[in-house]
Amino acid sequence: MKLTLHQQLMAATFAGIIAIFSQIIIPVGVVPWSLQTFIIGLSVTLLGRRVGTWSVLIYFLLGLIGLPVFAGGASGVAALFGPTGGYLIGFIFTSLIIGTIMKYRKYNFFWTIIANLIGFLVALCFGTVWLKFIADMAWSAAFATGFLGFLFPEIIKSICSGWFSVLLIHRLPPKFFST
Repeated sequence: MKLTLHQQLMAATFAGIIAIFSQIIIPVGVVPWSLQTFIIGLSVTLLGRRVGTWSVLIYFLLGLIGLPVFAGGASGVAALFGPTGGYLIGFIFTSLIIGTIMKYRKYNFFWTIIANLIGFLVALCFGTVWLKFIADMAWSAAFATGFLGFLFPEIIKSICSGWFSVLLIHRLPPKFFST
């Protein structure tokens, strides 16, 4: 994947923004609510599949090498193998899905919200399956804890992310989003 300097800088900038928004959490249960998905959806919707996914991968790698960028300041391989690890892995697939949908659809409120919602649901599925095995939960408990508990917040975040993306795309110069 060959990226221009502008694209690399945008990916790095948005990786930093993802890290900042990941620290805004509401501690509920085993897995906290955070603004990670909101800003991941916004990043990929604004930057496109390649650059947006690259920003998520940079964020992921920064956390793996030990920088406290994951929700609540978590980091390292221990965070990956903890209860939130499935969500972290799911974010990579989330970015690919959102980017792919937006590549073939118009940037309007409907499609940006739908793309973000589908992407966020994928992350919830990864997190739920991971939580079931890591925490040794029954499927029903993992589904209630890792999916249903996050469904309403993810719907709200997908609406906000899609809406805000369209507003930014229409207000910022096209050169800003060169992907």
